[in-house]
Amino acid sequence: MMKKVNIGILGVQGDIEEHIVSVESAFRETAMDGIVSIVKYPEQIDSINGLIIPGGESTSIGKLSNTPNFHNNIKKKITQGMPVLGTCAGLIFLSNQIVQSPSNISQKLLGALEIETERNAFGRQHDSFQSEFPIPKFGLDKFMGVFIRAPRIRSIGSNVEILAKLNDTIIAVKQGNIIATCFHPELSNTVIFHKYLIELVRETL
Repeated sequence: MMKKVNIGILGVQGDIEEHIVSVESAFRETAMDGIVSIVKYPEQIDSINGLIIPGGESTSIGKLSNTPNFHNNIKKKITQGMPVLGTCAGLIFLSNQIVQSPSNISQKLLGALEIETERNAFGRQHDSFQSEFPIPKFGLDKFMGVFIRAPRIRSIGSNVEILAKLNDTIIAVKQGNIIATCFHPELSNTVIFHKYLIELVRETL
């Protein structure tokens, strides 16, 4: 009997519960037998088939990677092909470059995604907003994105596919097995990004 698909959610901070609900809904919609695990220890990385790195404070996520083997275990598993979804701060953590400022000059990045990001590019907490934009890859003319202290993608590498733009700003990308968004898909009224993650996981089984 095939083992259940195990989607891990990095359990540092951020919308962990919302991602759990979204993944469970995505499992039901895709008729996939799976479980959701909150990942807090390096040894858990080997037991998951896909990973979500949620929003929150990207510097705190970066500090977690200083835990022995945590950073290396995540990056190794992603390099080996494990699908991953990074949202907001998770996108920053995945990136290989960040616009430097005194507040983030020592921030540790995973360096798995060939993009340059800028923190809080849309403003601080009180500047949070919702906006509609198309996602052609998913056949959506209108997707409502929730932006909370959101970063923006300043530039991308040649292997990076643009999934969505807000006006002229890149806000969602895919590179191989990595999906990353500047917004919070777990707060939208569709679980299309979580379903896409599960589809990528299905392809690796």
